[in-house]
Amino acid sequence: MSETRRPPAGHTGAPEALPFHDALVLAGGAARRLGGADKPALSVGGRPLLDRVLAACPGAATTVVVGPVRPTIRTVVHAREDPPGGGPLAALDAGLRYTTAPTVLVLAADLPFLTPATVRRLLAAVAGAPVDGAARVDGALLRDAGGRDQPLVAAYRRTALQRELTALRASHGTLSGLPLRAMTAALALERVADVPAEASFDCDTWEDVGAARARIREHGGVLDEWITAVKAELGIELDVDTKALLDLARDAAHGVARPAAPLTTFLIGYSAGREGSGGDVADASRRIAALAERWAAEHTSGDGASGGAASGDTGRPEPKSAP
Repeated sequence: MSETRRPPAGHTGAPEALPFHDALVLAGGAARRLGGADKPALSVGGRPLLDRVLAACPGAATTVVVGPVRPTIRTVVHAREDPPGGGPLAALDAGLRYTTAPTVLVLAADLPFLTPATVRRLLAAVAGAPVDGAARVDGALLRDAGGRDQPLVAAYRRTALQRELTALRASHGTLSGLPLRAMTAALALERVADVPAEASFDCDTWEDVGAARARIREHGGVLDEWITAVKAELGIELDVDTKALLDLARDAAHGVARPAAPLTTFLIGYSAGREGSGGDVADASRRIAALAERWAAEHTSGDGASGGAASGDTGRPEPKSAP
């Protein structure tokens, strides 16, 4: 049976074959370095950390969140390790029971800059064909800029995880309290470089949370972060050509009146929604940009139609004389 799936609904651009996969997000833990705060629920860029991670793996067939039940932006399966707080391997074992796909993404719930692009790279590394007869890998994990492996930003073959968890339970009698390296040391893993060294950034301390909140407000990325947050809040799956809409808003503001900018972009969005399935925002933007140009041209042309006011013409049509 093929292990690839088509992109989820709402995906635009060229189709991309990905391994059929589930996602398992570990969202438990005591967050002692955060004073016991509910770390996955902390807001970065107006969105909980957990929702930011879920947004990075939209193509998962089943998404399992292990930890206390929290509201999430999309539907997930909730699981709980036994005993609660039993550590990452106990959580992994609890969540794995709800998965069926051959490949499983395993992700921490505190990764504010994880992106679908990084997830695709991990999945592609697992799906890659063996070279020169080499054995098929058990998974692929992210390696950060400091050369450290990140086993909770990874994609694994489910059978490999089940094999090692069973072996560890047989050896130790329990998975509770065991470190992740007890499992990963026995797996054949590919390393995927974290480019541009952001996806592996996690929020273990309040300083980390503050740094993440500051980073998304940096000039180069704040607008994209805001648009992404708005789309998430409204449940919109639509690619937005930010530059085109900003150019249009500028033209409307300069050529018509300043309040025309937000109202025009609103009407384009309304039109797209009325068309269904997102409509054609690009086409609507082009048409309204042309309209704004025509509108502005009427006030800058030197023909007789716009020059009458200089000779006292009010611009109103003259009343017709009685016959």
